[in-house]
Order: sequence, then structure tokens, then C-alpha cells
Amino acid sequence: QVQLMESGGGSVQPGGSLTLSCAATGYIFGSGVVGWYRQSQTPGKQRELVASITGRGRITYADSVTGRFIISRDIAKNMFQLQMNSLRPEDTAVYYCNAQVFTGNFWGQGTQVTVSS
Repeated sequence: QVQLMESGGGSVQPGGSLTLSCAATGYIFGSGVVGWYRQSQTPGKQRELVASITGRGRITYADSVTGRFIISRDIAKNMFQLQMNSLRPEDTAVYYCNAQVFTGNFWGQGTQVTVSS
């Protein structure tokens, strides 16, 4: 069974940076995909993919974060991170880490990121 735990959320001013971490118990690397999603409180807005990385290291970013966010992983520590730079108010959301592996689709509990002056 996989369990994911996020850390690193918080409040920051526009232009600032935050790094989110997702620590996992259970096997999450290999042929699966790990990534970060976010859910804003804007009515009607659905949870969206922010960034993901496959077992082979292929990385995908949402257009809205390309050039500002960086996803990385540490296989030895069984964790992955999202470095967020040049943050904007529209990045405000609850961020969830996700692991899609052969045993299932797993989510962390979510961590709030607020970008405001």
C-alpha cells in the first residue's frame, strides 16, 4: 500500500518561491508516473495536472507553469519535489501529490499554497 505525505506549502508574495515535497511509503518509482496536481477554490475549476515525471524520467508541465516550476525526484529517498518559482496569485490552490503505480492510484492529503501581497 502506498501512502503519500506532502510538506512545504504556505503563503508567499507574488514573485516568491516555495518547494513542495512528497514523501512516500511503498514503491512509487519504476514504470509508474508521479506528479503534482492542484485544485483552486475558483468555482467550476477542476483539479489540474501541474507536473509529472514517468519512471523513465519523462517530464510534463502544464503550460501555465512551464519555465517557472521544476519537478524532481530522489529515488533513493522515495520522494519527489516541486520547486515553484516566480509564483503568481493564480497559482493559489491546494496542491496534491499523486502516484499512479501498478497497485493503484494514490493521493496525498494536500497542502495549501497561497500567493498574495
